[in-house]
Amino acid sequence: MIPTQKKIRVLVVDDSAVARTFLAKGLAAYPNIEVVGYAINALDAETKIQRLHPDVMTLDVEMPGTNGIDFLGKLLPEHPLPVILVSSLNLRVFDALAAGAVDFVRKPDGSESQDSFFRSLSQKIVVASCAKVVRRKPAAAPVAPAVSAPSAASAAVSAASSVSPTAPALLGGNCGLDLDHTIIGLGASTGGTEATLEVLKRLPADIPGMVIVQHMPPGFTQMYAQRLNKLCAMEVREAVNGDEIHRGLALVAPADLQARVVRMGSRYTLSCQPGEKVSGHRPSVDALFSSMAAQVKCPMVGIIMTGMGRDGASGLLEMRQAGAYTIGQDKDSCVVYGMPGVAQEIGAVMIQASCDNIATVLMQHLKTGK
Repeated sequence: MIPTQKKIRVLVVDDSAVARTFLAKGLAAYPNIEVVGYAINALDAETKIQRLHPDVMTLDVEMPGTNGIDFLGKLLPEHPLPVILVSSLNLRVFDALAAGAVDFVRKPDGSESQDSFFRSLSQKIVVASCAKVVRRKPAAAPVAPAVSAPSAASAAVSAASSVSPTAPALLGGNCGLDLDHTIIGLGASTGGTEATLEVLKRLPADIPGMVIVQHMPPGFTQMYAQRLNKLCAMEVREAVNGDEIHRGLALVAPADLQARVVRMGSRYTLSCQPGEKVSGHRPSVDALFSSMAAQVKCPMVGIIMTGMGRDGASGLLEMRQAGAYTIGQDKDSCVVYGMPGVAQEIGAVMIQASCDNIATVLMQHLKTGK
């Protein structure tokens, strides 16, 4: 799946001469990557793409004239080119991902070494070179259905008081599972920021407690959680150590900490602690799923979505063996069919569904218990 012989042709797009030189020089150290050119703005990039035919493009979000987001909106329908964003800590990264960029790295700011930055960027370029480019329409924020909430979910509905009449209907209490005592774990990587949003925005305010692991650089998980909270019916926020997992709340694991579920009698909390990487990641989907398999004694669901590698596959198998209901994103809807593909191969997945249908499958299970 990952090219090993052919060099990956990269076009660097940045209005800063210093940044262009920095990126070109750093990437030159990787024998499987060739920087075939650079562009100083969107117009220049459009010309260079047609002439140089790169495999992957790196792109700065903030550029004079046409910014990176508008550029992607125009470019991708005509040239479905994998794009890696090289950006500062900025909410507009998520708008660019929504416009179709495959992944992003944070511009060096002194908090990490140059070697670490280029190692991450080079890995993402390799993944992007075989990724499926998906351009989604920007999500519209949902607002509160005029429905009285069941007491168990009153806090969730209150938090979603701005949700539209077209928001997903509340689950209520007449379901096949005890939803006040059900936990959902979701893990994703490359392509996952938008895929996870597609799932969550189809779920109601009184969804069982959720924990989300999305591979992401430090600083971005809080902004990502805020974005989800704005666009989805349930409350979403970045987790802090000791948070209680409860109905109507989705917790996003903080970057650079391992997130694990901990049982405290009939209650469940989330431990967010420094620690070694698991399956190459921190936070790791495997770490979350394995903790759920070991700790959770109530009904649970595991969902594995788009991403390179195998993080989450073995943990999802542990969850299934512990009695969980497990869902994997199907190949056709994945930006990269790595993590869910491995999970499917090892028998961890009970049912596969497209990104657009995962929420429907989940809701059916919660309502019927099947």
